Amino acid sequence: MKPYRGGSVLTELEQGLQQARHFHDVLGYRQGDWEEGRAELLLDVQPYHLNFGGVIHGGVLTTLLDVVCAQAGLYCPYPDRVRMGITLSLTTTFTGQASGGTLRAVGTLRASGRKIFSSSGEVLDESGRLLAMGEATYRFRGGSESTEGIPRGERRVGRGDA
Repeated sequence: MKPYRGGSVLTELEQGLQQARHFHDVLGYRQGDWEEGRAELLLDVQPYHLNFGGVIHGGVLTTLLDVVCAQAGLYCPYPDRVRMGITLSLTTTFTGQASGGTLRAVGTLRASGRKIFSSSGEVLDESGRLLAMGEATYRFRGGSESTEGIPRGERRVGRGDA
């Protein structure tokens, strides 16, 4: 058997990695609506989002759920400030498959305390069919506990933040 040496999909992904600043840039999703307690992401499915079976890779769906659930609890109404959190747990259930189109991920804040918040989310295909759902728990990073957040670009690393 001849070893696999890569192909056009890997080349396309490698080019994207060279241009990306962050992991999120590689996936290529865009922000939909975002407000207190609710967030939405949109993803135009590309060949590099698919697994070898030709359907969207579960890791892509899980990442969308992680990000959109976090955003549901981290909304900051001040343009020059941000709120950050750390994923403590994430449970994903896959319910369908798709191989193209635009996906919509929606996250909803379910509960929030001083340091911890929980959200639920779902990923839908263009027709509104459920592809994945999840629940997640996050811890606010230092300074992100209040709606005011921290200045954009400032990174606070404290106990438990890495």
